[in-house]
Amino acid sequence: MTGPVKYTKEVVKEGKRVRWPHREELVPMIIVVIVISVFAAIFLALEDLTAGSLISQLKTAFGGK
Repeated sequence: MTGPVKYTKEVVKEGKRVRWPHREELVPMIIVVIVISVFAAIFLALEDLTAGSLISQLKTAFGGK
């Protein structure tokens, strides 16, 4: 058997042995991921605004434009 063909067959075989979560388990996990992603995005946006403001103030204080 060639490499890619054997690999593909083994991946399919392994995929059938995996215990996939049911909808009742999956929905709460998806909600957690979305909530954490939103909080991370808000945090990073605030960090960016704060850092930009601080850099602007430092440039002004030290004679920059």
